[in-house]
Amino acid sequence: MARSSWQTVHALSKHSTGSSDPYCIVKVDSEAIIRTATVWKTLCPFWGEEYQVHLPPTFHTVAFYVMDEDALSQDDVIGKVYFTRDTLASHPKGFSGWAHLTEVDPNEEVQGEIHLRLEVVPGPRAPRLRCSVLEARGLAPKDRNGASDPFVRVRYNGRTQETSIVKKSCYPRWNETFEFELEEGAAETLCVEAWDWDLVSRNDFLGKVVVSVQRLWAARLEEGWFRLQPDQAKRRRHEGNLGSLQLEVRLRDETVLPSSCYQPLVQLLCQEVTLGAQGPGQLIPIIEETTTTECRQDVATNLLKLFLGQGLAKDFLDLLFQLELVRTSEANTLFRSNSLASKSMESFLKVAGMRYLHGVLGPVLDRVFEEKKYVELDPSRVEVRDVGCSGLHRAQTEAEVLEQSAQTLRAHLGALLSAICRSVRACPAVVRATFRQLFLRVRERFPGAQHENAPFVAVTSFLCLRFFSPAIMAPKLFHLRERHPDARTSRTLLLLAKAVQNVGNMDTLASRAKEVWMEPLQPTVRQGAAQLKEFITRLVDLEGEEELDLQRSLSLPAPPVKEGPLFIHRAKGKGPLGSCFKKLYFSLTTEALSFAKTPGSKKSALVKLANIQAAEKVEEKSFGSSHVMQVIYTDDAGRPQTAYLQCKCVNELNQWLSALRKVSFNNPGLLGSYHPGVFRGDKWSCCHQRDKSDGGCDRTRSRVTLQEWSDPLDHDLEAQLIYRHLLGVEPALREKCRELTGPGEAPEGSLARLLRILQDLREAHGALPASTPPAEPSRLLAVQTCGLPHRPARCRVLGPSAWSLACRSQR
Repeated sequence: MARSSWQTVHALSKHSTGSSDPYCIVKVDSEAIIRTATVWKTLCPFWGEEYQVHLPPTFHTVAFYVMDEDALSQDDVIGKVYFTRDTLASHPKGFSGWAHLTEVDPNEEVQGEIHLRLEVVPGPRAPRLRCSVLEARGLAPKDRNGASDPFVRVRYNGRTQETSIVKKSCYPRWNETFEFELEEGAAETLCVEAWDWDLVSRNDFLGKVVVSVQRLWAARLEEGWFRLQPDQAKRRRHEGNLGSLQLEVRLRDETVLPSSCYQPLVQLLCQEVTLGAQGPGQLIPIIEETTTTECRQDVATNLLKLFLGQGLAKDFLDLLFQLELVRTSEANTLFRSNSLASKSMESFLKVAGMRYLHGVLGPVLDRVFEEKKYVELDPSRVEVRDVGCSGLHRAQTEAEVLEQSAQTLRAHLGALLSAICRSVRACPAVVRATFRQLFLRVRERFPGAQHENAPFVAVTSFLCLRFFSPAIMAPKLFHLRERHPDARTSRTLLLLAKAVQNVGNMDTLASRAKEVWMEPLQPTVRQGAAQLKEFITRLVDLEGEEELDLQRSLSLPAPPVKEGPLFIHRAKGKGPLGSCFKKLYFSLTTEALSFAKTPGSKKSALVKLANIQAAEKVEEKSFGSSHVMQVIYTDDAGRPQTAYLQCKCVNELNQWLSALRKVSFNNPGLLGSYHPGVFRGDKWSCCHQRDKSDGGCDRTRSRVTLQEWSDPLDHDLEAQLIYRHLLGVEPALREKCRELTGPGEAPEGSLARLLRILQDLREAHGALPASTPPAEPSRLLAVQTCGLPHRPARCRVLGPSAWSLACRSQR
C-alpha cells in the first residue's frame, strides 16, 4: 500500500469559482479501464478506491489522467502522469513519491499500431528502399464523429510521399507502396507519420515510426506491426504547475509453473490445517510469526483463497481462531489486533459474504443517500439553520437540530438492525459455519457468567466492526454505491457506523463513556444489542438438514456471477441502430448469459457459456453511444452471432467484460481478432471491409480483466504467490528450523519439508529457459485511489506477473 508524504501544492482550477470537480481516469495503452468517482468543488479530492486489473504481458504504458467534470460541455483535462513498462521495471522495489502532472499535448496523445513492410531492393542505378504501408489499427479518434480520416506521410532524404485518405476509420487499410533511392551519405532514418486529414483546420498528428536504415540494410527485409510513437520535439509546458499525484508503483513479475510443481506445497499446507492446532508441525504459526505487518493482508488473502479452493477455509480459520485464543488472556482484547486471523477473516467475509452484505445494507443506505438530511449529534459541530415556510423563517435551535438528528439516526439504525435480524437464512452457509466454530471456540476458552458476552462480541467484532461498519462509512469501496457521498451524507454514515459499532460491542457502558454526545442513541443501541444476540444465537444454531446442506457448500463456487440491467441490440433490421436498444435484466452464471424483463421474471438464455468466442468493446461511432460491448458467440447450429450490450459507465462496462472473459477463458473457440465496429449495409464500420466473414481488424483483449473478490479461484497462482512470500522469509524459516533441531540431528518435521519444497520450486523456476516467457503470463494492476488536501489521485501496481499501482491523491 502507498505511504503518505503530504505536501501542499494547489491543483490548477478549471472553474471560475476557483475549484474543480476532479476525477481520475486510468488508461493502459490508451484504453480506459478505470474511472474514479467525481469529487465536487475541490482542489483536494479524496477517492479511496482500489482496483486490481489483470493485463497481458505486452502492454506498454499506464497513464493517469486527472479530469475536471463539466455537466454542460466536454470534460477538461487537468493533467496526466504516465509510466512506461521500462520505467516501472527499472524500480525493482517500486516507485514511491510525488509525480508532477504534465500538460496533455495532442502531439503526444497517440495510440495504435501500423503494419509496414520495409525492404531494400535492387535498382537501376542504386539500391532502393521500398516501404509498403499496409494497414493500421487502434488509431486515436480525432473527429467529432468518433473516428479519424487517416493518411500516411512517408519521409526519407528530403522526399515525402503520401497515401490516400481513408474516411471515418480508426482501422484503415491502404496497401500502398513507395520507393526511395538509397544514396551514400543520405539520411539514416526513414520516418513514417500517420495524420488525420481535416478539410478546414490543420491536420491532426496520429503518431510516427522512425526506422533505422542501417539496420534495414543488414536485415534487407522487415515486416510487422510498429507501435506509433508521439512527437516529443516540443518542450513541455506547465510541468509542475498543474498539481501532483502521489504515486506508489511496483512491478512484480511472476511465472506460474504447472500444477504438479505446487502439489507438494499445497499438500503440506493442507495437512497442517487438517491436523489443527494439536498437530506436530505447527507450520501455520511459524508462517504467521515470520510475516511482517506490511504484507500480512496479502498473505492472509492468498492462504484463504488457497484453502477455499481445497474446501478447507473453515478449518484454516478455525486453526487461526485457536492460535489467537491460546495467546489471549483477556476476553475484551480478543481479535482486536491485525493478526493473521483478523486479516484472514476480513478477506473471507469479502470473498464469501459480499452479496449478503449488499442485501442487508443496500436498502438502508439507499434511503440515507436519497434523504440527504442534515444529521449531527455533537453539539460542538451543530450548524443552526433557518426553518419555516411562506416567508416566516426562524433560526432552528441547537436542541431542535440534535433531537431531529437523533430521530433520523434512530430510524436508520432500527431499520438496519431489523434487516440484520431477518437475514439468518440469507447468510451464506460457509459464513454461518465459520461463525459457529468461532462462537464455540470462544465460549470454550472463556467460560463462566462473567464472559457471557465474549462469544457474541467475537462474532460481532468481525461482522459489525470489520464488515458492516466499514461498508457503511465507505459504501463505494464495497460497490454499494457508484459515487462517494457528499459531506452531509458522509457525516450521517459515519454516525450510523459508530452506532453499529456500539451495538456490536455489546457493552453500552463502555460505548457511552467514549462519546457522551452519542447518549440519545443509547436506548436503540441497548435494544439492538439484545436483538443482535438473538440473531447470532440463531445464526450459529445449525442442526439436521441445515448441517448437511452446509457440508455441501463449504467450498465457494469458482465462476463469478454478474447481474444487472443492460441495454441490448442484436444488429438486426434497418434504420438507426441507436434507437433499437432495449433495457433488460441480465444474469451471467456458470452456464449461460441470460436475460429477463425484470429481476424476478423468468429468464431466457441468450448465450451459452461454452459458445462465447470473445467479449470486446465497440467503437463509440458505431452506435453513437459510449460504453457498448459485443459478445461474439455461436448459436446451436454453429453460426456466428453477435449481441451488442450497452452499459451505463466505463466501470460497469469493464466489470461485465471481465466477468464474461473469465467464465469463457478456457473455451476452445476463442478468437484472436475481431471487428470493433458493426457490419452496416455492405461493409464494416471500423475498417470498411466488405466481407462480413473477414477475420477482424483488431486484436482481442481476453487477458484484460478486473480482479474481483468473487473471481474464480486460481489455485496455481495463489500457490505461486505463497511460494514467493515464503521465499522472501526463507532465512527466518531456516533460523527457526535450526532452533527446533537438536545438536547433531538431521532436520525433520513439516518446517524441514517446507524448506525442501522451496528449494525444489526454486530449481523448477531456474530450469525454465531464460528466453522462454511463461505460457500464460499475466500482470495484475492494483489501483487504489485516495485523496488529501490540494491533491487530485494516487496509485499502486502489483501482481502475479504483476503490477500494483496505488492511486491516492493529487495535490
